[in-house]
Amino acid sequence: MTVLHLRGRIVADEEHEVGDAWVLDGRLTFDRPSVEPEATLTGVVLPGLVDVHCHVGLSAAGATDVPTARAQALADRDSGVLLIRDAGSPLDTSWVADEPELPRLVRAGHHLARPRRYLRDYARELADPDELPAAVAQEAARGDGWVKLVADWIDRDLPAGGDLTPLWTSRQLAESVAAAHAGGARVTAHTFATETLDDLLAAGVDCLEHATGADPAQIEAIAAAGIPVTATLLQVAQFGVIAEAGTRFPAFAARMRAMHARRYDQVRDLHDAGVQILVGTDAGGTIVHGRIADEAAELVAAGIPAAQVVAAATWQARRWLGVPGMVEGASADLVVYATDPRTDIRALAEPAAIVLRGVRVR
Repeated sequence: MTVLHLRGRIVADEEHEVGDAWVLDGRLTFDRPSVEPEATLTGVVLPGLVDVHCHVGLSAAGATDVPTARAQALADRDSGVLLIRDAGSPLDTSWVADEPELPRLVRAGHHLARPRRYLRDYARELADPDELPAAVAQEAARGDGWVKLVADWIDRDLPAGGDLTPLWTSRQLAESVAAAHAGGARVTAHTFATETLDDLLAAGVDCLEHATGADPAQIEAIAAAGIPVTATLLQVAQFGVIAEAGTRFPAFAARMRAMHARRYDQVRDLHDAGVQILVGTDAGGTIVHGRIADEAAELVAAGIPAAQVVAAATWQARRWLGVPGMVEGASADLVVYATDPRTDIRALAEPAAIVLRGVRVR
């Protein structure tokens, strides 16, 4: 019987904080057990962090092999991320659920896109866009309650140098979201462009990734609909570099530079309007895994208070995903810090201890 004593500030959520808790056979308890603990972990104890936009099994060249995907997941775990919402992967990562040393993974299956309208070898590409509802139903059945759509990307065939345009019609989106919901899944959508958002909102999408093009009216509509946005500021920080690489598409490059320049204002506008901001690194592809602390620091730089960012990265994300946090009898998935990240976000980068499924892994 493994017993750990947690002592200091045990922060379950914004309303519940105590001085002591215990880990007993992998579960959290607030009742002192009769067995003496093997060790005492002292500090600020938070629920395991959540990365809600992560790509285990994805590299810049497409799908990784299994050992690389495992290393990615371990890098996330060692940063304090103990729960991941996959945001699309070309690799079948269902095996992660069978490896107790890896973070919990909520899978979305393949990205869904169209030929030549997304990054090569990343997505399941549909030659006939009217196949989208059927493909969404298939991915909903394969995943863990989420489907990922690529809603806009550069259209290289446009005159005047190409620009971001939607991949799907309003009808295709509406039928696809309905298909996902009928299958018990939620839909999230990659979107950079302003032109895409109205149809996504009308279709009833459940989450937005990036939302860099949302204009003031759309921000108000997102807030009114209660749709969360994953800001992915680490990714948006690369928009300037992406623009330089796409200079032969001047309209696209100009738009990417503009979105890069106002990235902090955009996130602050979303937050101030009451939109729930989620914390996601967009790791995989061109961003290395294990950077949740950097993403959190970027959100603070955008003007969101550290305490709110920590809440978003812990109990609020768990509540939204339907995964228990630090409650009696829940799996002991937690991170211990010497100082409180709610007052200094830099502390997130220095976990003193990480406990996953009741086992100290760091």
